[in-house]
Amino acid sequence: MKKPAPRSAVRQVLSIDIGATGMKAAIVDRNGKFVTERRRVKTPPMCPPKEMVRMLIDMVRTFDDYERISIGFPGFVREGVVLTAPNLGTEQWSGFKFAATMERRLKRPAQIHNDADVQGLAAIEGKGLELVCTLGTGLGTAWFRNGELMPHMDLSHMAIHKKDDFDRYIGDKTLKRIGKKEWNKRLKKLIDMLHEVFFFDTLHFGGGNSRCIDQKLPKNVRIVSNELGISGGAFVWMPKGNRQPHKPKNKS
Repeated sequence: MKKPAPRSAVRQVLSIDIGATGMKAAIVDRNGKFVTERRRVKTPPMCPPKEMVRMLIDMVRTFDDYERISIGFPGFVREGVVLTAPNLGTEQWSGFKFAATMERRLKRPAQIHNDADVQGLAAIEGKGLELVCTLGTGLGTAWFRNGELMPHMDLSHMAIHKKDDFDRYIGDKTLKRIGKKEWNKRLKKLIDMLHEVFFFDTLHFGGGNSRCIDQKLPKNVRIVSNELGISGGAFVWMPKGNRQPHKPKNKS
């Protein structure tokens, strides 16, 4: 591995965003701006760790001018190790040392975090209590206080209605089953519930299904670009208080 550059000297980061249906990567600068085009490959169903690593290495093979690696992963991770991977198969992923594996293969320091946490780092304004929710295969959540990422909470598997958890209540399969109109009704209920629980100052919605939001949102609820899932990889490496969060674009 190359001698790690000091955090303050990091210019560019290879940022990888892993989703249940697609894996994306690009190099971003320290402000989260793209310096290369984004690359994307499909995520195979129930993709095992070794296969995913092989695909990622192939996808980023020609990327070279970066000092660090950041990975957003759809599951619970801690200290570079995957604990859960609901849409990829927790049984085969649990305990996988993802960060260490990528460091060994790409010869640069790597960090892995929940994908909603990474997107949130780019989406937040850095003021007050901010909640970031990703709408896709399921529901991802990240929680921030004055720009600081709080310990990850996986709300997606909390029961909400009979046998439904949040993943099933608002996830992609439900959207396809009940349609956009009914799904938006559920989303409105979700916003009300989240406010009761978190009393957030700002709620940011990202993820692929945020494009299906078709209702007037409260002034403190915003829709942010999915590109922030890659941009946030830069801020993973920024020392606290030494970064400028993106100003989220309000699409409501």
